[in-house]
Amino acid sequence: MAVKELVELIVKSLVDNPDKVKITLLDGEQSSIIELTVAPEDMGRVIGKQGRNAQAIRVILGAAGMKLKKRVNLEILEKG
Repeated sequence: MAVKELVELIVKSLVDNPDKVKITLLDGEQSSIIELTVAPEDMGRVIGKQGRNAQAIRVILGAAGMKLKKRVNLEILEKG
C-alpha cells in the first residue's frame, strides 16, 4: 500500500464527508509532501483534540517513510 492510500484510508474513516477528502502527493527525491484537504466541518475531526489525530497520522507517516528511506510530511490545508 502506498503512503497516499494509507493516509486516504485513515482520513476517510475519521470524517463525515469522505467524498470531500482530497489528497495530493508532491513527490521529491528525498522527501514527499502530502497535502490533505477536507470539508471545513471535518477539519476538527482530522486534527483532533490538541492536534492528537494529526500527530498520530504524522507518526505513522514517519514510520512508513523510514521503510521507504524518505521523509514524508503531512500538510492539512483549509479549503478556502
